[in-house]
Amino acid sequence: MIWLEISVHVPHEGIDMVSNIFDDLGAGGVVIEDPALINKYIEANIWDHYEFDPEVLNRPMPIVKAYLPEGPNLEDKLVLLQERLTGLPLPAVPVFESHPVAEEDWATAWMKYYKPVEIGQRLAVKPSWEDYTPEQPRIVLEMDPGMAFGCGNHPTTTMCMEYLERIVQAGDNVADVGTGTGILAITAAKLGAAIVLAVDLDEVAVKVAKENVERNGVENTVEVFHGNLLDKINNKVDIVIANIVANVIIMLAPDVLRILKTGGYFITSGIIQFRAEEVREKLEQIGFRVLERKEDGEWVSYLCVLEG
Repeated sequence: MIWLEISVHVPHEGIDMVSNIFDDLGAGGVVIEDPALINKYIEANIWDHYEFDPEVLNRPMPIVKAYLPEGPNLEDKLVLLQERLTGLPLPAVPVFESHPVAEEDWATAWMKYYKPVEIGQRLAVKPSWEDYTPEQPRIVLEMDPGMAFGCGNHPTTTMCMEYLERIVQAGDNVADVGTGTGILAITAAKLGAAIVLAVDLDEVAVKVAKENVERNGVENTVEVFHGNLLDKINNKVDIVIANIVANVIIMLAPDVLRILKTGGYFITSGIIQFRAEEVREKLEQIGFRVLERKEDGEWVSYLCVLEG
């Protein structure tokens, strides 16, 4: 299959806005290349600077990428993209560029940016093609992003993993909404959850997540399926994870009440800084108590509990 890679150059405060536009266009997910994040890992001696092009490291602002399949509606989607970008409340209209890529080339391109990362006190994520031996014992997740998203090196994902490391109890039931590569569902399973329901609207993500579940040997714990948010989940669960975007979290939150046990946890992430208070107000309005707020750069996540 041939895909059109679309790259939007945007300041940090526009990342969430552009991500929402791509979601409306049916991209199913985005890739965020943030030079500030890459340099952060280089300074922490997690990644090596020579592995990245100077152009990437010195880029003045992040790039939000999405992939749309070539087809009869593609031109209309590009026109709509330009219209939506023009209407964003940003100092300047974001610039985008595009070029076709084969599916196998897309997957290969990921490899140069995807390195082993240690997260929290007990977790680590490694690409399936990288050798990695932790200095101290850690639970290692072996991931391959394929054509999906959420590989463990973005703050929105690492903050969720840090929460899960602390709250997952043996025997918990968990729902992971917008699972992407399945990384958070696999994390919950490896931390001792008994049942993990992982759902995504993007069929490519579902395929990739299933492969990663098998790669990590948790297929008896994690069920991955295609669906829209919680529409297909009726089981009562102890934890709900939603690492998505602010708009979707606000829309999803009331339905979480239907499946979350009293005393259960709701982890939300993917929230850009300027939308954080809006999300918090919605969560508290419908009955959640925010236990903790994490921040990493422009991103915010919340750990909430549903009180009786």
